[in-house]
Amino acid sequence: MGVQDIIEGKRQWRAHVARVKALPPDYRIVYKEIQRYYFKVGPVGLAEGDLLSGIVDFFEEGVASGKGVMELIGPDVAAFCDDLIKDTRTYADLYQESVAKGSGTSGA
Repeated sequence: MGVQDIIEGKRQWRAHVARVKALPPDYRIVYKEIQRYYFKVGPVGLAEGDLLSGIVDFFEEGVASGKGVMELIGPDVAAFCDDLIKDTRTYADLYQESVAKGSGTSGA
């Protein structure tokens, strides 16, 4: 990764953060919870993907249509997050695989 890639990545992240800050307070709170959840258990390749920016797109559409954030995602933020990454490998999966390999079991 070159210096230009780092600069471009920072520019994109700053633009992303500005979009999040432009959301109404309830949307920002839920977005921060989603972000925290994904940074903790998140999908492999989260930084390279479009998941978080896609969520901001979805939230911006919700704001434009006058819906509350909980109308969009439902009452369970974690379930919403899990549903978005249900077919994606997570760091938790990698950890479980490494534990299974280390103990000599197949993980069943």
